Amino acid sequence: MAVEAPSDGDHVYLRLEGITKSFPGVVANCGINLDVGRGEIHAVLGENGAGKSTLMKVLYGFWQPDAGTISVDGKRLDLRSPSDAIRAGIGMVFQSFMLIPAFSVAENIALTLPGSGVLLSVSAIRARLREFGSRYGLSVEADAKVWQLSVGEQQRVEIVKLLVSGARVLILDEPTSVLAPHEVTKLFEILQTLRRDGYTILFVTHKLNEVMAIADRITVLRKGGVVGTLPRAGATLPDLVDMLLGERELRAGSFERRDHEPGGRAVLELHDLSVRSDRGRTGLARVSLRVCAGEIVGVAGVTGNGQTELGEAILGLRRPAGGRVVLDGVDVTRRSTAAILAQGVACIPEDPLRMGVAPGLTIAENMVLDERARYMPFGGLLTDWRAIRREIELRVENFGIAIPRLSVPVGTLSGGNVQRLLLLRALARKPRLLVAFYPTRGLDIAATRMAQELLMVSRNGGAATLLISEDLDELFALSDRLVVLSRGAVAGSFRPGEVETVDVGLLMTGAAKRHEWQASPASSIPGS
Repeated sequence: MAVEAPSDGDHVYLRLEGITKSFPGVVANCGINLDVGRGEIHAVLGENGAGKSTLMKVLYGFWQPDAGTISVDGKRLDLRSPSDAIRAGIGMVFQSFMLIPAFSVAENIALTLPGSGVLLSVSAIRARLREFGSRYGLSVEADAKVWQLSVGEQQRVEIVKLLVSGARVLILDEPTSVLAPHEVTKLFEILQTLRRDGYTILFVTHKLNEVMAIADRITVLRKGGVVGTLPRAGATLPDLVDMLLGERELRAGSFERRDHEPGGRAVLELHDLSVRSDRGRTGLARVSLRVCAGEIVGVAGVTGNGQTELGEAILGLRRPAGGRVVLDGVDVTRRSTAAILAQGVACIPEDPLRMGVAPGLTIAENMVLDERARYMPFGGLLTDWRAIRREIELRVENFGIAIPRLSVPVGTLSGGNVQRLLLLRALARKPRLLVAFYPTRGLDIAATRMAQELLMVSRNGGAATLLISEDLDELFALSDRLVVLSRGAVAGSFRPGEVETVDVGLLMTGAAKRHEWQASPASSIPGS
């Protein structure tokens, strides 16, 4: 496919020529050429492992290419580190955030500013935070510690960090993954404003509808190379899917769903559960719900509205301030996480790299972390590697989830591949209760479809699933019932067919009140 030049007569502002980057046994990028115009929103699409993250990290100076050149405004750059990229006006929001948890928001931003250090004025940082926060609706508390922030708030810190640092080339990796639908619209308006101000934006996403809504041009990567670049005006969704998948086909249609009997056996029950946030504020306020065997209960809400506290209280990671957590009729409110997991509970965590894996260990080691007593007795002094490999190969065959070589350190994988591992590890346990935080975050369209089908297979097999997500399309497709959280309280409970996604989005942000909700009487009870 021919490569389109920047539109509207704009000259090439950012140019990557012949970029090649290899790792042991893998060619991540092979001779990639990419031209981006000044004031252009350029989407980069590709499946997990297609080379998107590697290419963006090369542009940001995180990796150095084996071959090829990078130029900005006609000037060839030698980017040996992210600091070089920042000084050249290039900033990036990684899929896995690059923030120091123990530092405040202001301190994290100071680290990225050219010339920052002891002479940097804290008041100046505060002023710029206020300026960009007010202008773009990305307000964050300057003195808040990063470890106290939700994932969505941390993402906002990363975006503000780019603007404060003076970047003119903005690399955004999955920037809408933690936003409600109407907030995505607002973000797109922000990006269009930045575009009009001359910012060059690389928009990395798996969501084809977003590409069609925001991009000026679209580049598709597959197996480390460029399949093609085309203008949005000339693109169709079938075209993009064909470019992404090549000869393979994406199965379509609805999910096979076994009938769920209302009022079945409750696997999980929450009774007036209240939880404090890390800042000592109300994280959950008297939340009651139940999840039955063979049922998926979806939890919708903008990040920071109690989803983290809900999951952590269920898993024993956070002590409730009031109320009870009941698992199969047994009160587990005060039990340890290990005891709860031992009762048949599995989790796909909110932050995969920080909470789900040990980045320095291999794929094989991470796959059996929760089964160490079985495969690594005596504190790991005796490890049955043959049994581990055999078990993992069996899991891959049974679930059809492709993973990289077992000897590869998990810390070198893309976010999507880490998510695949966690999904495979959790479902292989055949849990009675699965607590899934954003299970398809970072997955490409084919892997997302596969993951959703596996969640439905687990549900049809009798597992109770609490699905926490901000992807309303996913929640509507998979959930038997939906619960909306807003400001730590249940704002609504209903069955997907009773409402529209826009109505849920309004409830998620408190724009609609519970008494305004029109739903059937049965759906108004969280446990119905």
